[in-house]
Amino acid sequence: MAGNRRLLLYYLWTALKFVLTVLSLTIVAYVVIALVYSTDEEKRLKEQNALYERIYPTLPSKIDKIGTDLATLAKKDDIIYKDIFHSEPPKDDPMASLGIFFGSDSIPDSKLVSYTAAKADRLLSDAAGVDSLFRQIVSSLKEEGLVLPPMELPLESISYTQTGAGIGTKINPFYTTTAQHNGVDFVVAQDTPVLAPADGVVAAVNHSLKGEGNTVTIKHKGGYRTRYLHLYEIKVSQGQSVRKGKVIGFAGMSGNAYAPHLHYEVWRDSTLLDPLNYIFASVSPEEYSNMVYMARYTQQSMD
Repeated sequence: MAGNRRLLLYYLWTALKFVLTVLSLTIVAYVVIALVYSTDEEKRLKEQNALYERIYPTLPSKIDKIGTDLATLAKKDDIIYKDIFHSEPPKDDPMASLGIFFGSDSIPDSKLVSYTAAKADRLLSDAAGVDSLFRQIVSSLKEEGLVLPPMELPLESISYTQTGAGIGTKINPFYTTTAQHNGVDFVVAQDTPVLAPADGVVAAVNHSLKGEGNTVTIKHKGGYRTRYLHLYEIKVSQGQSVRKGKVIGFAGMSGNAYAPHLHYEVWRDSTLLDPLNYIFASVSPEEYSNMVYMARYTQQSMD
């Protein structure tokens, strides 16, 4: 019995040694093969790593050079903007720097509370006034025969950074003297489509290489007229009826224009109106406030 047990243990130990030997040889063979032979994917990865190792040392200097070039371009852009508009270039958001509290850490809590309470009272009063105005507006909208002014932008899309000089006394770019500016300038590329902001009839079309350049005047209901100056091309004719959104021409710099743009005017009978007062529904409140800011503080017109 004892001999059979020893024989069984001998066989088990022999089998275990065989298995361990096979496993060891398999592992060694795998390591050798892995070190000597590479798959196509491994070869590709090795080549990429070698390429990256060559490229990486040159990247920091290239990044520094790009940063320097961008800073130089930004300065040149600011200089060009100042030369054209005689004002500081717009920030990302010119209204973003306006805050309520400055140095609030040094202000006593009691003063902050009293200031906030007074501010809240004024805001409630203002809100009540706005609510009253809205009620008047809603009431007016219900009246029969109400005619709304042109309320759409004459351009399909525009950013506040493309808003130039608005109505008022501005510097003329050709004579470098102040002169009355009767519209708002939208700085756009030549051939940008110009759209009718409301239904109307083309009251006048003028082709000229001087002064206002190629112009279109559209007559709308309620005595409103809109004018479009310095067009590159005109696509409508006098007496033609146009629907809101129709392309009436393309922006340009015909006549006395400093650069391609659209000069846009709004009139009611013989009264000049501020076009920005009639486009607030076409843009977001933030965009609109920035457009008003740009039009007011841009000192030089484009025509």
